[in-house]
Amino acid sequence: MPPHSQFPVLPRVIAAFDFDGTLTRRDTFVPFLAHLSWTRLLGALLAAAPALAGFALRLRSNEHAKAALCRAALKGRSRAELARIARAWVHTIPLRSALVERLRWHQQRGDHCVLVSASPDIYLEEASRHLGFDDLICTRMSIDGEGRLTGDFDGPNCWGPEKMRRLTERFGPQGRYELYAYGDSRGDQSMIDAAQHAWYRGQAVKP
Repeated sequence: MPPHSQFPVLPRVIAAFDFDGTLTRRDTFVPFLAHLSWTRLLGALLAAAPALAGFALRLRSNEHAKAALCRAALKGRSRAELARIARAWVHTIPLRSALVERLRWHQQRGDHCVLVSASPDIYLEEASRHLGFDDLICTRMSIDGEGRLTGDFDGPNCWGPEKMRRLTERFGPQGRYELYAYGDSRGDQSMIDAAQHAWYRGQAVKP
């Protein structure tokens, strides 16, 4: 996605939506991995168990645990094949109708709608297109010269303060646009705090 400096005219209003638990009724990352292969997912969970346990005990970060699972589950997978699978799979994701209506309201107004998520681009690019978003900010997976995933992130995990940092990097500092933010967890708090208008778990906290 282009940096904000490449926009000929910066958006006047930006509507930033988290994905998992906000637009969707559940987490989507593990279900996508399960859709790819239950057996590989089970093996990946076993391989990443120390990192996942460390996260559960608050001894390891969210990013460390997620990176370990991604490495075990996705290394060597074809990026093109994953995109093909995701194109059909995203239509099955259960969505929250009230938040989809909010997204449509912004789209009808002509606001610049951005999907901002810690989930990976391997299926969020397809979900973003399916829902009609103008832009996508998310965790990106590294790809080797043969078009296969290395299992590592290409940049930081897009969670917590990283969400607002990436929005600022893309569109410039607060004050240059009006921000609406939609989230459901502490990973969205930086967006909620920065926005002029915010919805948290479906409730308006900054109307």
